[in-house]
Amino acid sequence: MSNGADATKTAASGPSPVRVMVVDDSAVIRGLITRALETDSGIQVVATVGNGQLAVSQMSRSDVDVIVLDIEMPVMDGLTALPELLKAAPDVKIIMASTLTQRNAQVSIEALQKGASDYIPKPSSTGEIHGSADFKRELIEKVKVLGKTRRDRRDRNKAAGVPEAKPAPAARAAAGGRTSLLSPVSPVVLRPFGRSMPQIVGIGSSTGGPQALFTVLGNLPASFKLPIVITQHMPATFTTILAEHIARVAKRPSAEGRDGEPIEPGKIYLAPGDNHMIVESQGAQKVIRLNKNPPENFCRPAVDPMFRSLAAVYGANVLGVVLTGMGSDGAKGGRVLTDAGATVIAQDEASSVVWGMPGAAAQAGICSALLPIDKVAGEIMRIAGVRP
Repeated sequence: MSNGADATKTAASGPSPVRVMVVDDSAVIRGLITRALETDSGIQVVATVGNGQLAVSQMSRSDVDVIVLDIEMPVMDGLTALPELLKAAPDVKIIMASTLTQRNAQVSIEALQKGASDYIPKPSSTGEIHGSADFKRELIEKVKVLGKTRRDRRDRNKAAGVPEAKPAPAARAAAGGRTSLLSPVSPVVLRPFGRSMPQIVGIGSSTGGPQALFTVLGNLPASFKLPIVITQHMPATFTTILAEHIARVAKRPSAEGRDGEPIEPGKIYLAPGDNHMIVESQGAQKVIRLNKNPPENFCRPAVDPMFRSLAAVYGANVLGVVLTGMGSDGAKGGRVLTDAGATVIAQDEASSVVWGMPGAAAQAGICSALLPIDKVAGEIMRIAGVRP
C-alpha cells in the first residue's frame, strides 16, 4: 500500500508540462499546431487565440511558458503584439512562426531584435503542416527547451533570493529575452589561451544567435580587419536577410558566402541556409566552399564542419566563438580547433537565450573564456591584438 502511495506521490511531484499558447488567425492551423505539440506529454497547450490582441488579453488569465506567435494576423499582428506580450510577462519565451517569404523573414529578424526568443519556418499549407515530421520535431524541441529554460531560471532565481524583475519592453528586448543573472550550474574548467595570433574568427550560433551576433559584431570597430566566418542555424531566405542586417550593424561588408569566393580582410561571410560553409586553401588563397553534405547535429549549415575546416587551413591561427543556441553543435569542431592550438571562447549562461551550444563547449573543457555577450567583442579584440 505504501509503495503505491509513494509511486503516486513521485508521479505527482514530477515536472509539470510546458504551458503553451498558440496564436494564429487560422483555426485550422491552430488546431494542427496544438495537436502536433500535444503528441508530447511534456507539453500542454493552455490557450489558442486568433490574433495578437486576444493573446495579450489572455496573458492575465494564463501562466504561459512559451507562445507560438504567427506574424500576419488581423486586428493585431505578431510584431505589434510582441512588446505587449513581453510587457505582460517579461520572461515568457516567444517563438515567431512564419512561412518562408522574404517579407516574413525580414519581420522575424526584427522580432528577434525586439525580444522574441526564436522563430520557426511554418509550412505554407495545412497539408504540409499535417504531414511535415521535421516541422513537428523542430517545434516540439524548441518549445520544450525554451520552456525548461524559463522554468529553470525562475527556480534558480527564487532559490537564490533574486526578485522577479519586471523590465520595460525596451529593456527586455535589449537583454535579448534573458531574465537570469546567475552563473552556470556546474563549475567549468577553462583552458589556457592559444599562443598564436588569429588570422580569422569563426562564430557559431543558433537559438538567440541573431541578437547575440548583432551585439558582438556591432561592438567591434568598423576597422576590424580579420575576416569573420559565421554559421547561424537558419533556413535559406532568412540567412540572406540576416546578412543584410549584420552589414548595417557591423558597418562593414557582410553577405552569404559564395562557393569559390576568396576570403578577404574586414569581410563577414555567413553560411547560406541549407548549405554547410567551409574554408579551403587554393594555392596561397583561402576560399569559401559550400556543400550539401548530410546534416550534422541535425543541422545544415552546421558549426562543426566549419570549425574543422578552419583548423585544417589555419591551424592554431583561429579564434573560435560559440554563442547561444540549442544542442551541442560546435563542441566537437571546437575540440579540433583547440587540438590544433587555436583558442575557443564562448558566451556565458546568464546572457544566453539557451545555454546549449556554449554550455556543451564549456563542459567539454575547450573554452579559454566564458563571457557575457556584451564582453565578447572586447575579448575578440584583445586576443587579436587590436586596441579599442
